[in-house]
Amino acid sequence: MKILNRAMLMKAHTLLAAFILPVCIMFFVTGALYTWGIKGGYDSTVYEVQLDAPIKADKAELVAIAKKELALQGVGMPTGRIKIKSLGDSFKLDWAGSNMDVSLEPTSQPLVAAFTVSTPSLYRRFVQLHKAKGGTPFKVYAALMSAGLLLLLISGFMMAWNTPKLKRMTIISAALSIVAFIIMVLSS
Repeated sequence: MKILNRAMLMKAHTLLAAFILPVCIMFFVTGALYTWGIKGGYDSTVYEVQLDAPIKADKAELVAIAKKELALQGVGMPTGRIKIKSLGDSFKLDWAGSNMDVSLEPTSQPLVAAFTVSTPSLYRRFVQLHKAKGGTPFKVYAALMSAGLLLLLISGFMMAWNTPKLKRMTIISAALSIVAFIIMVLSS
């Protein structure tokens, strides 16, 4: 008796498909709409931060100021990465996450900084998760979904390959897919 007989393969295929369907739909919809420039929106609030000394492009110093301001506003921390962006002769702390984006940048007044807290719409939050700006639990979940999707494709291919009536069609479809992929990559 085979461990991976057709019935077991179909059952595993079906259960895995049902389990990862919600997150796959999120990735499919946000990815498709993002390619057309539909990214969702934010509700942003800008605060003035009074400083003791002008800020510098020092990540640790800027993060400390941002954390202090977030605590004063009574909001949590963004879930994504922190980076400093160069803006011509200036700079900006950019801390993006799925739950909010935060930025801190100097203003024309040396002892005043602009602190912006942007809360995403529900759809934009899904886009941020798609862009890996969520916390570690969602990143692990997305990686497992990717592995699950790969297993679905492999098991579906194996079932079609092992069905005599579908074998020729499977080979033709796979060959056409490879050709289409190469054409799309080279034409983009």
